[in-house]
Amino acid sequence: MRCNEQIRITPIRLINEANEQVGIIATLEALRLAREAGLDLVEVSPQEKPPVCRLMDYGKWKYRQRKKEQKAHAAHVTQLKELRIKSVRIDDHDQDTKLNHAKAFLEEGHKVQFNLQFRGREMAHIDLGRTLMEKFKADLGELAKVEREPKLEGKRMIMILAPKGH
Repeated sequence: MRCNEQIRITPIRLINEANEQVGIIATLEALRLAREAGLDLVEVSPQEKPPVCRLMDYGKWKYRQRKKEQKAHAAHVTQLKELRIKSVRIDDHDQDTKLNHAKAFLEEGHKVQFNLQFRGREMAHIDLGRTLMEKFKADLGELAKVEREPKLEGKRMIMILAPKGH
């Protein structure tokens, strides 16, 4: 953007600091108005006939634009949140609590890893663990997609869900 003395073309269409159109005036007159107001004359639309210029604090405007760009480029860091389930004999209320935690994590844009621990004789009932994982998957189906299907690794069954929007 051209600013102040860099604008050589005359006449220009001027917009004041209150976003009101002043009209078509000479560039030197617009520069005088800008100096009186303590502002800069900035060419906002050079391709128009006559070019459109605005009275504004150019430094403040550039600062705000830079902040907007930084905010737009600030990527959301996705974390892997782990929910441990200590046993296949988990109570319904505890399942609901784990489900609510998982929903909150998914809505924030994080991945969720369900980690089901089998103990002792529970290893004979892996089907109960798979059923539990399928229940979590079904309950979270509208919020998440399965990134890793439930898989038994040693005495643990692990399933990873990722948010659908990401």
